[in-house]
Amino acid sequence: MSSRKKVFTGLAAGLAFMVFTAATVSPVNDKFFEIMKAIEVYTNVYKEVNTYYVDDIEPNKLMRTGIEAMVSSLDPYTNYISETDVELARLRQSGKYQGIGADIEYIDDLPTIMTLFKDQPADAAGLKTGDRILQVDGRETQGYNRDQLEEIMRGFPGTTMELTVDRPGVGKKNLELLRGDVSIPNVPYSGMLANNVGYVALTTFTQQAAKNVRDAVVKLRAENPNLSGVVLDLRNNGGGLLNEAVDIVNIFVPKDELIVTTKGKVRDWDRSYKTNGNPLDLELPVAVLINGKSASASEIVSGALQDLDRAVLIGQRSFGKGLVQNIMETGYGSRVKITTAKYYIPSQRCIQALEYRDGKPFDIPDDQRAVFKTQAGRKVLDGGGVAPDIELPVLGGKAITQGLLDEHVIFDFVNEWVTKHPTIDSVSAFRFQEWDGFLSFLQRGDFEYTSKAEKALAKAKQQAEDEGFDIGNQLAAIEAQVEKEQLAAIQSYKNEIINIIEKEIAGRYFYQRGQVQMGLRNDKEVQEAIAVLNDPARYAKLLKP
Repeated sequence: MSSRKKVFTGLAAGLAFMVFTAATVSPVNDKFFEIMKAIEVYTNVYKEVNTYYVDDIEPNKLMRTGIEAMVSSLDPYTNYISETDVELARLRQSGKYQGIGADIEYIDDLPTIMTLFKDQPADAAGLKTGDRILQVDGRETQGYNRDQLEEIMRGFPGTTMELTVDRPGVGKKNLELLRGDVSIPNVPYSGMLANNVGYVALTTFTQQAAKNVRDAVVKLRAENPNLSGVVLDLRNNGGGLLNEAVDIVNIFVPKDELIVTTKGKVRDWDRSYKTNGNPLDLELPVAVLINGKSASASEIVSGALQDLDRAVLIGQRSFGKGLVQNIMETGYGSRVKITTAKYYIPSQRCIQALEYRDGKPFDIPDDQRAVFKTQAGRKVLDGGGVAPDIELPVLGGKAITQGLLDEHVIFDFVNEWVTKHPTIDSVSAFRFQEWDGFLSFLQRGDFEYTSKAEKALAKAKQQAEDEGFDIGNQLAAIEAQVEKEQLAAIQSYKNEIINIIEKEIAGRYFYQRGQVQMGLRNDKEVQEAIAVLNDPARYAKLLKP
């Protein structure tokens, strides 16, 4: 018998003894017995596969696959963290490892710079939004996943990496990036809107988020004695630090107010979080903007302000991420991150929008969600994220505009557009006036936009051909009609599409701040907030039962 098989046999025998012992002192249906029985079965399968599978396999890799399959069946936030991943996290937390200061997304199997942050390492190295990273230190990036790309790009501050990128309209370029600290502002813009309404954009709940929001409101009040209200923009804010969320609510509500409670299976771990400072302003009208990408800490802030009847929420239902994770030691330097509790806001409703069944999200219908009440007695539902008090259709929410965004058509168009326009006027003065050029771009062979309807027709055509049906002429006529209708639909949403293009262009020249400023110019949700904050009677009515 091989030494490897002896090890497995010994392990199985040991587990078998434990199972036998458990069985002699507990009923068959005892949960402990069931756990030990499952462990023995798992160990036996692992042993047999390692011993007899036809090809050589890596035991650690096989075990990790099994563990990851197990935890992924629960929810997307319960994860196994290997020893290597733990070390990477430790480097990040110590400040010895940082990113490059850019958002990267894979397009056509290549990592692409989607957003560039001003004065960060990527910006300093000369990278541009739209650049596709072909090589990092001589290694090809095509086909890498996000984790693999991060692995080859990580390093210590002060070290360099050699990048080869493909720049739209230019071609290949070689750049040297010096790694360094990354500092991305969590409040990229604050200022005055129309009719004495202030505005604060918060993009993430990182350290100092509450202080920066408070400082922005203080400045707005000091510079505008007739301030009639403030808009807090949490759209597309995926959350972050819980204490920052509580402190932001504390800007507008009194000390010792319960904001959020965490509850799980282990009652000793339940926690309640109250405001612990003096508020800045208890009377200033507040409107909070949320959408489907407002999650976690964003939902605690917006939901708590709604439950306490302290702000009017405008936009779309939030994402609904109300789960708490804790990291446990699992031996040999590894960890497992487990969802251990759920968030409950002041009305005691849970903001988690989904249940997970076999690891897959399951929507809870409205008629199955419990009714709770705000402090003033307004009815609110649990289990579905945070619903706004005033719901508005999302910008780009129509199928045609969403398709242009999802397929990166507008992104690619702007990539090409900026190569012909080295500069633009200020954000306030710029107007996009090349609509016909955009329509021409859509119909070019290398960038032609294909709608879902066209894709479905192409699939039907291929299926018909495979089965020997000659319906090519009929499908061609339908395709021509769809293309005609599609062009008409694009024309009907011209203003909305131009708004999106202008925002994308502003970001290329004036970074995150420019995008926010440009977005405000044609923002229906902001306009609605201005109207509500300048109508005290309507504002008060929205906050009453």
